[in-house]
This record gives sequence, structure tokens and C-alpha cells, in this order.
Amino acid sequence: MNWFDHSIMARRAVASGKPGTTHQLTEAVQGQYHYTLGPNPKPVLHIQPGDIVSAETHDAFEGKLRSESDKPSELLNLPYLNPQNGPIYVEGAEKGDCLAVYIHDMKPRGPQPCGTTALITEFGGLVATGDTALLNAPLPERVKKVEVDAEAGVKWTDKITLPYQPFIGTIGVSPEIESISSLVPDYYGGNMDLPDVAPGAVIYLPVHTKGAYLYLGDCHAAQGDGELCGVAIEHPTVTTVQVDLIKDWTFKWPRLENEQFYMTIGSARPMEDASRIAYRELVRWLATEFDFDEIEAYMLLTQAGRVRLGNMVDPKYTLGASILKSIVGQAR
Repeated sequence: MNWFDHSIMARRAVASGKPGTTHQLTEAVQGQYHYTLGPNPKPVLHIQPGDIVSAETHDAFEGKLRSESDKPSELLNLPYLNPQNGPIYVEGAEKGDCLAVYIHDMKPRGPQPCGTTALITEFGGLVATGDTALLNAPLPERVKKVEVDAEAGVKWTDKITLPYQPFIGTIGVSPEIESISSLVPDYYGGNMDLPDVAPGAVIYLPVHTKGAYLYLGDCHAAQGDGELCGVAIEHPTVTTVQVDLIKDWTFKWPRLENEQFYMTIGSARPMEDASRIAYRELVRWLATEFDFDEIEAYMLLTQAGRVRLGNMVDPKYTLGASILKSIVGQAR
């Protein structure tokens, strides 16, 4: 039996993880893509719990970097990065509920080379930035275009091919009253750049406003931990997700499960605080949902917890804390 049949989504969600109607969120249906996550835009879709959405996402630059001779400083207006599909209104979603999003599939689209990475002035993990202000001269701008094939992989050079390991860089729901840049990760999800938000995983997002207002975009074909230079292999995709609703499941920060582990996700600066948020939420999840004593869970995670670095370049850093399901299952 597929692990998903025993997932929290399948056991507790309104549609019990069963697929409903499929919606095509094409570029034409989407119209204007959004650069903030918030409650103000008119929803592009209204869906029922269980419905499937197949979305045509842009890359992080909305296709503006087309050649390796392009200069990002001349073509990009930096606040306008990470274009988002949505918002998607989920019928029945209310504050205090949880949106469960099962990532079915991600496929590259568009003419080759459809993958793009770049060095952008004052952006990255090993350079001076607006937040880490230094006198050092910026690195030279550079754009690299690569072919991305779901089967053949990511052609980095004639000698090096990386595996195609797609994931959703930015996914989240609307905050209650504010609109926040799609570059920022926080309690609602957002630009977490966490490679585990990948096909075969379910991400759980706490709902803050009626209808939830789901956004997604900024899909990556490959990325190392930390997204070191600030830009993964950005590529346009057709990304297919199944959206369900868990009523009255309230928590503060995004959660994730896949076949192997449970994960909680925290975003903050400094990086230690992101790790503390993620681990605190995992301790509380084990205590409230899996019958662990909170202190015992704290001690257990000291021995068996794992940390995944999503990004170390965004306005807030993202880390995921996880524990293997095989360990949690022994306690039942």
C-alpha cells in the first residue's frame, strides 16, 4: 500500500486524500502573476477540498534572463522576483484550519535551455548584501543557462549532469491582513527554498484567512543545501498539486511529511533562531500528536533529530527539523 494512504492528509482531511476535480491553471487563466502573498488579489480559482490544480509556473525571473550575456541588474527589478500562481481559494477553509498540499508532479516546460542560475549584485551567501553591509566590491554578474530534462537531468556542462530533483521554492497561504513579498519565508510558508517540498511530499500550512488563498511558484530543478549563491536552477514548470483541508488543526509554522519522515519548518535570522523554531515545533508536534512527553521528545530529538538547510540567502533563513517515521512508530 502507498504510504500516502496512511498520511495525515488521507486520515484527517475533508476529502480523505481522495482526488477531486482537476483544474488547469494556465498562463492565460492566471493572467497577472503576483509578487506578494496576501489576502487582497481576487482569487484565480475556487476549488473544493481534494481538487487537483495543474499550474503553469514561471521561473523566478518570469523569463527575463534569456541569454548568458544578459545582466540581471539591467533586466530585473529586484522586488519583482518569484512570480506566484494564485491565489487559489479553497472552499470551507477558515482561520484555525490547515491546508494540506500533496505535490503530485513537476515537469519542466518551455524551450531549452529552460534552466537559469545567476550571480546577482549584493545577493548570495558568500558576498556582501544589504543586510550584511561590507566595503568589498561585488562579484561580477553572471548568468548561466542550462538544459533541464525530467529524464536526462540538468546539463551543467558537457561533462557534468545533475539529477533532476524538482521542488517548489515558494509555496504558502495568505497572512491574515498583510501582504508580504514572495521573497520572504515566514509562518505562512513563502520562499522557503526547502528541497523536501518536492513531489511525493505533503506540506501542511496553517490557515489565517477565509479561503486560505494558496500561492505557489519559484520552482527549482536542482539546488544544494543553502542555495549558496542565492539562485538555484530556476525553471518554468507544470506543477500539479492536490489540495485538501484539515479542519481545526491549528499550529504556528509549516509542517511536512513524506514517506520517510515528519518535518517542521522555521524561518528567521539569525540561522540559530530558525533552527530553534523548527525544533521547538517538532517537539510540540511529537508531544501533541504522537503521545510523547515533551521533555522526552526534546531529549529524543537531541539524539535522532535532523536539520535540513533550505536557504541562507533570503531576508529570513529557513531550516527544517525532522525525525524518521520509523523511530516515531516504535513508540506506538
